[in-house]
Amino acid sequence: MSLTKTVMLIDDDRDDQLFFRDAVYSIRPDLQCQLASSCKEAFEHMEGLPPPDFIFLDLNMPVMNGFDCLAYLKNKEEFKDIPVIIFTTSRNLVDINKTKQLGASWFMSKPDDFNVLCKKLNRIIRKESFEGQFTI
Repeated sequence: MSLTKTVMLIDDDRDDQLFFRDAVYSIRPDLQCQLASSCKEAFEHMEGLPPPDFIFLDLNMPVMNGFDCLAYLKNKEEFKDIPVIIFTTSRNLVDINKTKQLGASWFMSKPDDFNVLCKKLNRIIRKESFEGQFTI
């Protein structure tokens, strides 16, 4: 069993993927960061492999959106206990409540500031408390 933690980002925006990956490696170069451009690609990548320690999930994607992807992950025995962090541009209260009901661990609106992203990612990866907060 590998001791290296793995984070996966499922997001169809290549710029957001690179921004996220750079932040992950900035705070923890020892982490493995997996990028998937769709839910289908993520599921194919995870097939037969140990699941990631964290999944960051965009909501607005073609074919299978983040809501459907989250529901799928939380209904599969092998993925249901993985913390899923919604990583989206949305700040819509309906989206926040729906993802909470579907089992997301946290809801993070994508920050524009690299340092803010690094701080939030570091707290999540270190499993620090957000004092009962769902939105971070």
